[in-house]
Amino acid sequence: MNRVYIETYGCTMNKADTEIMIGYLGDLYTEDIEKADIVIINSCGVKIQTETKVLRRIRELCDSKRVIVAGCLPRINPDSIDKRVYGILDPQSVNRVREVVEKVAKGERAEIFSENVDKSFFKKKRKGITAVIPISEGCLGRCAYCGTKFARGNLLSFDFDNLIDEARNAINNGYKQIFITSQDTGCYGFDKDHRLPELLDSITEIEGKFRVRVGMMNPDNALKILDDLIRSYKSEKIYKFLHLPVQSGDNDVLRKMNRNYTVEDFEYIIKRFREEIKGLYLCTDIIVGFPGESEENFKNTVELIKRVKPDKINLTRYSIRPNTEAAKMKQVYGWIKKKRSRTVHDLRMKISYEKNKEYVGKSYEVLVIKKGKENMMGRIFNYKPVVVNGDIGEFKIVKIRRAAPTYLIGV
Repeated sequence: MNRVYIETYGCTMNKADTEIMIGYLGDLYTEDIEKADIVIINSCGVKIQTETKVLRRIRELCDSKRVIVAGCLPRINPDSIDKRVYGILDPQSVNRVREVVEKVAKGERAEIFSENVDKSFFKKKRKGITAVIPISEGCLGRCAYCGTKFARGNLLSFDFDNLIDEARNAINNGYKQIFITSQDTGCYGFDKDHRLPELLDSITEIEGKFRVRVGMMNPDNALKILDDLIRSYKSEKIYKFLHLPVQSGDNDVLRKMNRNYTVEDFEYIIKRFREEIKGLYLCTDIIVGFPGESEENFKNTVELIKRVKPDKINLTRYSIRPNTEAAKMKQVYGWIKKKRSRTVHDLRMKISYEKNKEYVGKSYEVLVIKKGKENMMGRIFNYKPVVVNGDIGEFKIVKIRRAAPTYLIGV
């Protein structure tokens, strides 16, 4: 019997797709790569750095294993994939993984591409205390730089009742964290009858002690549901964590990016949240060096960061993605992107450290999540990470003794 090992790269959606594939592989799956005849790389192609890492790993594995490439790369940049690969499986076909594996096990080559499908009907195999629940596939955006749109397609919101049942079953089976995820959680249901706040309300009404982390939402869609969204966030079961990517602090750059909102829209959402949600943990995304970004454009981004003071910034140097609109634009020199990236990184670390020091000396309930390098890692009410002692899945009161730029220390 051929055994199958999976390596996962990229976003939470990819992690959820891996759980689906494990569910359908059943006894063919192994967690030990040495025992595997076939390796599935669940790939990511969101930026060139990640793609390069994935392609290098594929080449390494092709020397000793039969490799199947799943995930976004087969749709974003198929020509880059090593020709020795035996199988291809796009994100919409993860429930057909066993079909591909059986062909590859016979020495045959297999490719499956499908249309968007409601994955809430797919079985999944999870472990740990976190249940990742994808609520939709695709998005409503047309961002000039994004290759993920090619991989995930247009918005398809998953069945509302199925999602509630999935959350209820996870909680009844002992899961303590629910991760609500998609390419853009804010547009859930725009193609159907329900909306994200209604989904969150229904999940938090489920009996039990657990926490819900709401995944990334774009500002233009968050604006459309803002009042109801803030009301939903007031539930003690919702982490006070808002992932709202701005990408640039300059409106001209945002227009070139096709982002469909302004800097003022972004700041308004944050203002409203901070007025009504105490202790909000704000995470945003910044791209530096987008084609045509001038020094003045970049300065506006820096000034926005200083005004808004995010707790965390996911920082990316712009990289070309094949067949995107931005790939045809005049590019910014690499050394300029590197310099701007360093500036934003240093500013981000300074701001987050100052914000984290405000937690020192205070006590919070922590959910212990996983084992860290020396101690355990947990999350407080707003999803701030904390170094703690304790058992995985345990809720406990912890006093914050020290702060680091990216986490708190409670031991």
